[in-house]
Amino acid sequence: VQMKIIPVTDPEFSKYGKVITDIDFSELCQVLKDKTPLPEGVEYVTFCEALEALPVMEELSVKAYGEMPIQIGYCNGHNKLLNALEYHRDSEINIAATDAVLMLGKQEDITPDMTYDTSKVVAFLVPAGTAVEVYATTLHYAPCDPDGTGFKVAVVLPRGTNEALKSEHKGGVEDSHLTAVNKWLLGHPEGVNEGDPLGLIGENLSL
Repeated sequence: VQMKIIPVTDPEFSKYGKVITDIDFSELCQVLKDKTPLPEGVEYVTFCEALEALPVMEELSVKAYGEMPIQIGYCNGHNKLLNALEYHRDSEINIAATDAVLMLGKQEDITPDMTYDTSKVVAFLVPAGTAVEVYATTLHYAPCDPDGTGFKVAVVLPRGTNEALKSEHKGGVEDSHLTAVNKWLLGHPEGVNEGDPLGLIGENLSL
């Protein structure tokens, strides 16, 4: 089944996030294109010095995150599959240097026993040069590339997110899905590493 891809400018996206229009990301997109690799698979880097050295770092901290400390990393590569969904306790900002597709869901659709039906996932196109805020209650994972040429997406989060955990997390249903600092994961049986928490039921969606 070919997934329907909706542009982020469509009103439907407002349930999941919003397009950021009051910050200029052109320099960041250029640095992301010129200074970061495009691997065959998918590579996520929590913070990148070349991106964090840009003036937009402070503007994002002050304007978009209300003066909280932030990190700017990237997720680059080639991907067509859903594989997993994750969420944080706060918004994530994605800035697309290339066209990218985000497969998104809603936290409210996770069952009490931490399962989620992938038929509820909606795919959105983020055009090159566009930045979106993905709300805290929106499930998301690695971007996809719509045309097979790869994607480069900057990822902005509160500082420390996705770092290694310091303690065991076995206390309760949601707690066992914490796989990194501020990162709760629901994996698909066909799409995650051994030992990762599962939770996605239904098809491992593909673009």
